[in-house]
Amino acid sequence: MDNFTYCTPTKYIFGSDAELQAGTQLAALGINNVLVCYGGGSVVRSGLLERVETSLAQSGITFVELGGIQPNPTDPKVREGIDLCRRTAIQGILAVGGGSVIDTAKAIAAGVPYDGDFWDFWAGKATVTEALPVGVVLTIPAAGSEGSGNSVITLLDGMHKISLRTDFALRPKFALMNPELTFTLPPEQTAAGIADMMAHIFERYFTTTPDVEVTDRISEGLLMAIIDQAAKVMAAPTDYQARANIMWSGTLAHNGICGTGRREDWVSHFMEHEISAVYGVTHGSGLAVIQPAWMTFMAHHAPQRGAQLARRVFAVDEPDDTLAALQGIACLKAFYRSIGLPVTFAQLGIDHPDIPLLVAKLHENKGPEIGGYYRLTPADTAEIYRLAL
Repeated sequence: MDNFTYCTPTKYIFGSDAELQAGTQLAALGINNVLVCYGGGSVVRSGLLERVETSLAQSGITFVELGGIQPNPTDPKVREGIDLCRRTAIQGILAVGGGSVIDTAKAIAAGVPYDGDFWDFWAGKATVTEALPVGVVLTIPAAGSEGSGNSVITLLDGMHKISLRTDFALRPKFALMNPELTFTLPPEQTAAGIADMMAHIFERYFTTTPDVEVTDRISEGLLMAIIDQAAKVMAAPTDYQARANIMWSGTLAHNGICGTGRREDWVSHFMEHEISAVYGVTHGSGLAVIQPAWMTFMAHHAPQRGAQLARRVFAVDEPDDTLAALQGIACLKAFYRSIGLPVTFAQLGIDHPDIPLLVAKLHENKGPEIGGYYRLTPADTAEIYRLAL
């Protein structure tokens, strides 16, 4: 196990009517004027936005709205938010939605006090040291952005989709988590969220760091719980306990606990970011396609971790590591199919992906060799994309 520092300063308020505490939580932070970020019309139609804004008013907090944030968020909306915050003396940001809304809120929070272009942080030209405080009302369990310091934004000029990772600066101050807000999620969105949170665990589980048994067991237990609860959620979308377990799993998958003491990978995410940047697919669905393909490549090049995953999570009884890993991948793909997820490019709606373009953009953004678990060249990543055909 490697040395590590672990701190999760986010305050989680979990349960029915949690969203009604938005005003009191912001007031406790000394915030009197807030930017409310949200996506499409569902938060308006459901009455959620009204309930949240009523709680703000009851706490004496004024607010400005920034709606229309789209999945796979892009830089124009961030720039609009930064300008709005500066013009209206915003003191903090409240994200009402899922990962795309939260990631946009974080990017705005980083950009407001910065003299340069906010994209400098994503391009690696600057480090976030100061940001407006961010709070969250979570509506989609998937990205885990409510408990992480990460933010994924696409720069439209060149279609560069980049994930920024910070230790503390962009972690939300609080997350209000009411599982009832997820009851009406479409099945495909629920399933994509499940694939996303599982991928967050896989990215940390595949490691070259030895002797991480405790962190392994946390990760394996979460994966088994997600698989078990996923079947219940898909069968009964208003099952509060199943929704609650899935929602909390999404947070734990990405708040850092599964990565403590070890080196992480993240190649599957990098490769999927290029797919969703070019083709506009749902991130979790793209991960359901690329993650098994990446694992298949690893089964033939570095099978040990895949074999352990197969034996411990999917109860595979096979002594040979490569064969065990491949059987585990088959189990994973069968699970994905069982909840309606695609596992090939064609099932994702991309019959003829431009693999040379995807590879070129991937290595342009991430370097000539990538990967924490196994170093991959452009020839390797091209093979992984082909394995997803």
